[in-house]
Amino acid sequence: MAAFLPVLKVALPYITQIVSAAVPMFTTKPPGGKLEEVVPQQIRELQAAVSHNAEAVKGLALQLKETIEGVDKAAAQLQQQIMFLRRLAVGAVVVAMVAIGVAVWALSGQ
Repeated sequence: MAAFLPVLKVALPYITQIVSAAVPMFTTKPPGGKLEEVVPQQIRELQAAVSHNAEAVKGLALQLKETIEGVDKAAAQLQQQIMFLRRLAVGAVVVAMVAIGVAVWALSGQ
C-alpha cells in the first residue's frame, strides 16, 4: 500500500488539470438565440476538451510508468542492500562465535 504514495504524489497535480478540462464551459444559449447555432459550438468545445483530456491522460500515463519504473528500481536496490546486510550479519555471528571459542579456550587453558 505504501508503494502507491509516490504515485499519488506525482498524480495529484495532474488530476486537477484533468478535472478542470473534463468540465468544459459550454457556450450557453444566447437570449433570443437559436439552439441550432449553439449546438455546433458546444460540440466543438466538447471535442476540444476530449482532445485535451486525451493528451493529459497520456502525460499522466507516462508519469505513472516512470514512477513505477523508479519504484521497481528502488525495490531492486533495497533487495541488494538487504542481501548485503544479511551476509554482513552472518559474518558478524561467525566472528562472534570464533571470539567466544577463543575466549573459552583461553580461560580453560589456565
